[in-house]
Amino acid sequence: MTANLLDFDLEGLAVFCEGLGEKRFRATQLYRWIHQKGASSFGEMTDLAKSLREKLATTAHIAPLKVLTEQKSADGTIKWLFDVGHGDAVEAVYIPETDRGTLCVSSQAGCAVGCRFCSTGHQGFSRNLSSGEIIAQLWFAEHTLRRTLGSTERVISNVVMMGMGEPLQNFSALVPALRTMLSDHAYGLSRRRVTVSTSGVVPMIDKLAQECPVALAVSLHAPNDALRNDLVPLNKKYPLKELLEACHRYLEFAPRDFITFEYCMLDGVNDTPDHAHELVALVRQARLPVKFNLIPFNPFPASGLLRSGAKVVADFAKILQDGAIVTTVRKTRGDDIDAACGQLAGDVQDRTQASQRMAQRRVVMMRSATEAQSAAHAHKSTSEGTA
Repeated sequence: MTANLLDFDLEGLAVFCEGLGEKRFRATQLYRWIHQKGASSFGEMTDLAKSLREKLATTAHIAPLKVLTEQKSADGTIKWLFDVGHGDAVEAVYIPETDRGTLCVSSQAGCAVGCRFCSTGHQGFSRNLSSGEIIAQLWFAEHTLRRTLGSTERVISNVVMMGMGEPLQNFSALVPALRTMLSDHAYGLSRRRVTVSTSGVVPMIDKLAQECPVALAVSLHAPNDALRNDLVPLNKKYPLKELLEACHRYLEFAPRDFITFEYCMLDGVNDTPDHAHELVALVRQARLPVKFNLIPFNPFPASGLLRSGAKVVADFAKILQDGAIVTTVRKTRGDDIDAACGQLAGDVQDRTQASQRMAQRRVVMMRSATEAQSAAHAHKSTSEGTA
């Protein structure tokens, strides 16, 4: 089996070239052809020696992902569904803005974390993507958009690892892909403009700080452990205290001087003034410089959850801002093509039976709510009878 060169960062490609009896500088030439120029065949690489191209033809290949569908939103957002084989497909989303072009990239086929408000989590988990499958999303989007726009300049200025999957649960494949994104011989992105979003895999936050520190976003979604245990099950393993301490440690190496906290606004679940005041207290106690990004929930039938109203979100934001916390409300983009935050689902051969577990969980929650209502009604009737 030949090697997929998209799997290698520059150091890995240098080692591969040395294995072919070539000098290390050949790796830089090859890397530039693949990532800067978007070459998909060795015949295009005219400044490489013919002997090297012949070696590469028998030992390596460049494997782009097959595009199953492309959808364009009214707001300019583009969503691609990529075939990653064996019945799995993942999604990536391009979000154009006046001052930047952002690509949201997937790291896994599905997700094993199982957050209540995330469509990907409800679909379950199949497997980790390889480094090549992660970087192939950027490779395709960047060079496709250049051709479409007739541009010779870089189109994608920001990458967010906020697509399908928990990036830090696929650490060994994530880091080479990040290094390729950052390399001046490839995409040349700034560490400040590459963001890894995590639900809170504490040991891997520490490892990322040592191996490839980029901007960090934490999916918080709750101000206390009891509620976060319900919304983000990983919290049972890495509770808030441990997570906030890991964020503190990360800041020593981070390219930004704050951590972004993502907070999905769920009607009647985590959006009350009490929750906002609790968040202010949590941040103050932790003495952690943060920025809150409040995310309007994008409903899907299986969640059983609703989006908080605009006034509720605005009032919530004001409490955080009055508490001296930088707070923004994310503008929903691409929701008409199911490309907004929490909506990416792709097509996953679930190996975790997530849909069954989620359905059982909803039944238990509904039964508990019904029993609580019945108990309250009985208590009221007893009180009225006594009176």
